Amino acid sequence: MFDWFEAVIGPFHAAFGFIGLAAFWVPIVSKKGGTRHVTFGKIFLYSAYVVLGSAGISVVYRLSRSLLAGIGPAQEPVLFSFLLFLGYLALVTFVIVHHAIGVLRTKDNPDALATGFNIFLGRLAILASVALIVYTTIVQPPVKILLYALSPIGLSAGWGIHKYLSGNRPSNRQWLYEHLGGMLGAGIAFHTAFAVFGIAQIWDFRLEGWVAVIPWLTPAALGIPASIVWTRHYQRKFGEIGVTA
Repeated sequence: MFDWFEAVIGPFHAAFGFIGLAAFWVPIVSKKGGTRHVTFGKIFLYSAYVVLGSAGISVVYRLSRSLLAGIGPAQEPVLFSFLLFLGYLALVTFVIVHHAIGVLRTKDNPDALATGFNIFLGRLAILASVALIVYTTIVQPPVKILLYALSPIGLSAGWGIHKYLSGNRPSNRQWLYEHLGGMLGAGIAFHTAFAVFGIAQIWDFRLEGWVAVIPWLTPAALGIPASIVWTRHYQRKFGEIGVTA
């Protein structure tokens, strides 16, 4: 069963991952709101949903299979830590993407986005971060530095969503900044997965020791400042530097 499951989910997940990775860059360099931007943005969106959904299914399957076999965090701390982290990353990325598309669709009536489901997703991202931090503190797995370093992503995303949905939108273009930040955040997740898993599978190249965390952290280290710079570019363009929260 395991071999069949991996043979189906693995290639399916990887194929849409590469499609999404390539599609991500077209909206970045194309005219915003143009046909190319919209078309490839949708390709990236649908690819992201497929990748995140298949990742979630795979994580649940692997965790369930291990637990049913009597294997837990005490026996396989590294395996469980990575599975839990991947599940966390898939969940938080889905929340970010969902919000980034939602603000775009409701830009003319942002209050319409404050549904029970969307509020729940924002809180779920925060709870996921807290749960990961608690797990890491209690279990102290060998990869704890990585888990601690990336655990705030859900806190930041969830709090940002909470502010937007609660009406804390100091700019009429807040939907634009939320959309930019969300889609770039999803892009960071895609590039992290490629740096960690894609490169290793294509070129059979793996880092050992403490340097193994570099592929996990580099996309965020580059992408987060780029997101800030890009957002500030549009704030300057619209004369809103210092206006948004």
